[in-house]
Amino acid sequence: QVQLVESGGGLVQAGGSLRLSCAASGSIISINVMGWYRQAPGKQRELVAGITRGGSTNYAESVEGRFTISRDNGKNTVYLQMNSLKPEDTAVYYCNAGVELASWRGTYLSCWGQGTQVTVSS
Repeated sequence: QVQLVESGGGLVQAGGSLRLSCAASGSIISINVMGWYRQAPGKQRELVAGITRGGSTNYAESVEGRFTISRDNGKNTVYLQMNSLKPEDTAVYYCNAGVELASWRGTYLSCWGQGTQVTVSS
């Protein structure tokens, strides 16, 4: 099985920064795309940023220029550096990864972390 463990959430004032981390562990052969999603109260979960194994990235328009996604393939870890945070960034942030397991070679399973709360005060 796979575990995705997120860390780094918390409370920060508007204009501040936070760095989220998500480490994947288990019987992992490889991970293709990794990404961060968020869900605010009463809203649908939305993609914040994604990154391929080769390092290509994409961002939601609302975070472009403020957030940076990166990954360490050797550690099966993805990061989200969040700068110039705004109150509207408040949400639970979830890590997602496409994981190839030893027991399911050739198939990438979509795996989710448990979520970490980010609260930005005005």
